[in-house]
Amino acid sequence: MILVTGATGTVGRAVAERLPAGPGLRLMARDPARITGGGAAAERVAGEYGDPRSLARALAGVRTAFLVTARVGGGDDAAFVGAARMAGVRRVVKLSAAAVLDEGADDLITRWQREGEELLRASGMEWTLLRPRAFMSNALSWAASVRSEGTVRALYGGSGNACVDPRDVAEAAVRVLTEEGHASRAYTLTGPEAVTAAAQTEQLGRLLGVGLRFEELSVGQARAVLAGRYPAPVVEALLQSAQRQYAGAKAGVGDGVAALTGRPAGTFTAWARDHLAAFAPVPETEGAGA
Repeated sequence: MILVTGATGTVGRAVAERLPAGPGLRLMARDPARITGGGAAAERVAGEYGDPRSLARALAGVRTAFLVTARVGGGDDAAFVGAARMAGVRRVVKLSAAAVLDEGADDLITRWQREGEELLRASGMEWTLLRPRAFMSNALSWAASVRSEGTVRALYGGSGNACVDPRDVAEAAVRVLTEEGHASRAYTLTGPEAVTAAAQTEQLGRLLGVGLRFEELSVGQARAVLAGRYPAPVVEALLQSAQRQYAGAKAGVGDGVAALTGRPAGTFTAWARDHLAAFAPVPETEGAGA
């Protein structure tokens, strides 16, 4: 039995869609009704890291688990690893982050990911770590301003990030979950090149057939935007992370995607082409209001 946590999230959903459908697949989310992947035969269960009983039910009979946590500093990794060990799980594949390898990264989010990795290494279970760079899908946060204003706003628009297509991360996860030979290994997953927000804006505009504007945010403006989405400690961690990107720490390209999938990592242009509808203006209905 394979358990996929976070089955409604960006990567968890894509993993569920790619794993062999059948009764050997269990998908966990807070609201199982929102799970769309896995096929009709997959088992869907409600589970929360803060609810030991729900974790025990989700992990019963599981041999391999895919662990995705998002509540920074909330103890979710420890709760899951402890429950998985009690349930007799053989192998856990954890979604971590590429920043853990950066000695200069000491922000809250990176420290939390490092702690989660250490918990898993010390658990006595087999483990594999997937360390993606930023997801290309983060560009979806620009969709509203692209549709309404033809504008992308971002901090440090000229700094490169070797961002990765979440679908590549999901495919890599499926390989690790279903194959032997990945125990005690870590894979850094990046895109094929470092791209800047300004270059992403140009690529999106070309695909849309319009001239998009790029506007550089100040640190203060970026802090205000992020404060509308995240708690203050996470906002500061994200700003520290952006500063490391500005210094060039996120431009390195790795071969983890190719090593696991047997093909090159996908480009931002390819990701954007497949998600263009999110950025395209909604056409006005003829005769509306008549």
